[in-house]
Amino acid sequence: MKRGYTHERYRAIIDNIRRYMPDASISGDAIVGFPGETEEQYLRTEALVREVGFDRVNTAAYSPRPNTPAAVWDNQVADLIKADRLNRLNRVVMEVAGERSQRFLNRTFEVLVEGVNPKNSEQAFGRIRQNKLAYFDGDGVALRGKLVHVHIHECRAFSLFGRIVEDPSAQDVFDARDAHPDSALAAV
Repeated sequence: MKRGYTHERYRAIIDNIRRYMPDASISGDAIVGFPGETEEQYLRTEALVREVGFDRVNTAAYSPRPNTPAAVWDNQVADLIKADRLNRLNRVVMEVAGERSQRFLNRTFEVLVEGVNPKNSEQAFGRIRQNKLAYFDGDGVALRGKLVHVHIHECRAFSLFGRIVEDPSAQDVFDARDAHPDSALAAV
């Protein structure tokens, strides 16, 4: 796809981020089934997702776009193969994201409340600094726009569940500035 970076350069960037911010959430994008993609190349994508330990990957199957060179190449990947690869990759992404989420278990995080959980009106939801959704019992309307401390007791691939804690000093409150003593954030 004529990307201007290599696997090695990408890994170096991720390694540098993780050195200074071990709890940083890393997301990426992956397209399967680009013309000419072999099974071996696809498996390297799976391996990269596992190796990097992405928190989220936006995935898609390649689809030809008018007026692009790849749209008219002879070596298009069959739709069934693209669908199979996309399903397999999504399973890997879910597995890896679920494993990565476990690092939040039994920790307390500052959550910026966004509102009412659309699936449970008795819950509020918001995001922690790592851009992970956190759900907890509370009035999402009254809390919207506020920062609250939430102790996480359940972690799923793309969301966290917890309870508000009134006295965060009694908990292990995570602050991104504490992630690494040499971090530029430590001075903020």
